[in-house]
Amino acid sequence: MPGVFGRLLFAALAVVVAAGCQGAGAPPTMSPEQMAMMQQQQVLQTRASSLDLNNQELEVKLAQSQQQNRLIQDQLAVMREQLNSTAQQLAQAHEAQTTSEQNVQAMTASLSKRSSAAITANSSLERNLPKINIHGIEVRQDGDVVRIELPADRLFNPGTAQLRQDGAPLITAVVAEIERAYPNQIIGVEGHCDSDSPPQGMWTSNHQLSMARATAVFDYLTTRSGIRPQQLFTVAHGSNHPVVSNATMQGKARNRRVELVVYPEQWQQ
Repeated sequence: MPGVFGRLLFAALAVVVAAGCQGAGAPPTMSPEQMAMMQQQQVLQTRASSLDLNNQELEVKLAQSQQQNRLIQDQLAVMREQLNSTAQQLAQAHEAQTTSEQNVQAMTASLSKRSSAAITANSSLERNLPKINIHGIEVRQDGDVVRIELPADRLFNPGTAQLRQDGAPLITAVVAEIERAYPNQIIGVEGHCDSDSPPQGMWTSNHQLSMARATAVFDYLTTRSGIRPQQLFTVAHGSNHPVVSNATMQGKARNRRVELVVYPEQWQQ
């Protein structure tokens, strides 16, 4: 476009110069062709100005579109990160569920195997064996069994089944008394929860959580104590057997527990 305007302007100037040369001092006269050319030049200049204005508007819209595109790209990046995080959480939950199911299957197989072991009844447990007293631990007689309550809040972080480091001394102290007072008794490792639903993503029910916690204590007993695996079995009660009301925070804390239940039967190899 600038080349066309230049040529037209040069032609118009040439016409004016030629007219001046023909009559010096007289006002230049323009032929109809020259007038038409000048009018065409004005039209072209007006059109060029309009095109420049349109071009400026298009550049503004392009800049806005590029900015919106950058925002969309940033949002997509955030969404990808969130999806990756969700996928990792799902994978961890699936792994935890698989581990829990494997533990349940292993415990079931172990109990089936132990069913052939010889046990002898001892209905006089309370009379023949001494009671134990552990500072800070609830120990109670329940019919012909002795129940030792291990508070879950002292063993596990909330909503998990992984033993805390500071929970190990508690189990060790309890096991020492059990080994001293009831060296050959059958012992149930029974998991209990409060009435609240477990955290989403890892456990689908309180029974799963209570079984996982009972299994964690079972594994600790069989690997770090003198209690023989044949003396133990695990049970998951979920929230079915509270010892106190779940109406208060203190009650819920008491009901979150793993009980070591000493039975009157003795295991004999």
